[in-house]
Amino acid sequence: MEKFLLLIRQDLDKVNQMTKEEYQVKLDAMLRWVDDLAKSGNYVSAEPLLTTGSYVSYDGVSSDGPFIEAKEAIGGYFIITANDLDHAAALAQTCPQVISGEVGIEVRPLRIK
Repeated sequence: MEKFLLLIRQDLDKVNQMTKEEYQVKLDAMLRWVDDLAKSGNYVSAEPLLTTGSYVSYDGVSSDGPFIEAKEAIGGYFIITANDLDHAAALAQTCPQVISGEVGIEVRPLRIK
């Protein structure tokens, strides 16, 4: 099994407009998905991200979060195991917020030596 990083890309405006009840419903669905990943042996770890932060490059700090005035940003990440990239992408497609069209997930293999 290989490890993969799933970057959760979401519309920050929509996230910030959710009520506590709407947020809880989405969180519960994500927790059920995580539970399914764990039961299948594919879950390694995950964390949500705050919308604050900085973008740093050779020229210094060029932006404070949300980054580069983007409407969409990375709202969190997962590390999973999968047989290959296709398997990892198939697992990402089962995310309830992907199914509903609320988020996109970038799937990247981890370079582990």
